[in-house]
Amino acid sequence: MKNYFSSNFKLGVLGGGQLGRMLLTETQKFDIYTVILDGNADAPCAQICNEFHQGDLLDYDTVYNFGKQVDLLTIEIENVNIDALDALEAEGLTIFPKPKNLRTIQNKAHQKVFYHDNNIPTADFSRFTSLEELKHAISNEAVTYPFVWKSARFGYDGNGVKIVRAISDLENLPTGECIAEKLIPFKNELAVIVARNASGETKTYPVVEMEFHPEANQVEYVICPARIEDAVAEKAREVALKVADAFDFVGLLAVEMFQTENDEILVNEAAPRTHNSGHYSIEASYTSQFEQHLRSILNLPLGNTESKVAGIMVNLVGAEGYTGDVVYENIEEILKIDGVTPHIYGKKTTKPFRKMGHVTIVNEDINEARKVAQQVKETIKVIAK
Repeated sequence: MKNYFSSNFKLGVLGGGQLGRMLLTETQKFDIYTVILDGNADAPCAQICNEFHQGDLLDYDTVYNFGKQVDLLTIEIENVNIDALDALEAEGLTIFPKPKNLRTIQNKAHQKVFYHDNNIPTADFSRFTSLEELKHAISNEAVTYPFVWKSARFGYDGNGVKIVRAISDLENLPTGECIAEKLIPFKNELAVIVARNASGETKTYPVVEMEFHPEANQVEYVICPARIEDAVAEKAREVALKVADAFDFVGLLAVEMFQTENDEILVNEAAPRTHNSGHYSIEASYTSQFEQHLRSILNLPLGNTESKVAGIMVNLVGAEGYTGDVVYENIEEILKIDGVTPHIYGKKTTKPFRKMGHVTIVNEDINEARKVAQQVKETIKVIAK
């Protein structure tokens, strides 16, 4: 077996945001030399990795030259230059997740076609090369209201997604490639994280339930375990495994799903990396998603995915009306509460709805944890000086 620990092995990570920062906790635990590439000199990872390179993740030469300096390459964000990854892989660099998986997943239209081609249940959709083409389809009644518009590229945290009920809802949207997806009435939004290593060992984390902010379309609470029937949870896990197997995925794959009114499971989208829906695992699971990501890409035995205790994650996002140097108001108050752990992402400036951190609440009783989560949400405020 290759020696990754306290050795001259170099792990490269494309992206230096909060996911990378939480991954660094694990690489430091294992003493794995970690090299980060990010466009921002003040990225959350910049001060705490072994080696930091500033550069554009979408620039071919930057990504290619970075890859030549490491022994294995992974990502914490999927919007990276895939052509450079293809070239590196052809030259023998190990890259997980695989570039071909990233190419499919980073384009929502390609992702939806992939589900359709692999008999993975997903909402009905139509693809359009431009917003104009979509408008033309509406005028010909080929697309009917209401539907969900999704930008094919560069959507994140609720950006690039909009429910469309009238033609006026399409104003001021990006003009490029997009999909129009049937609006699904659903009971719950669920997620399952699948870990898979190169040997094919596969494990799933428990199904989680996600509660969203109505305006920002961002996850406010992630609840583990999901408060759903066992049969529905089992179906969700089976669908998530089918997605990972169809991709022949190596790494960590977060599969977001809808539980419909009649308890069908439909895949919404997948993320080929550690994910907001797994942050609870740092405190609540035997193996955090970040440690598991390392185990999977290094082809180590996968860790126990079961929870030690019920966990809820609350996202800390910038309060509306505040932009500037960040202040975490009332953080001392939430630290007085049992089972509450804040994670601050190291972003020095806040703006409305920017992800600045999260708080995990653990408790033997999921309903009690949910009450505490509400209290935390109402107490701590992310504001500016």
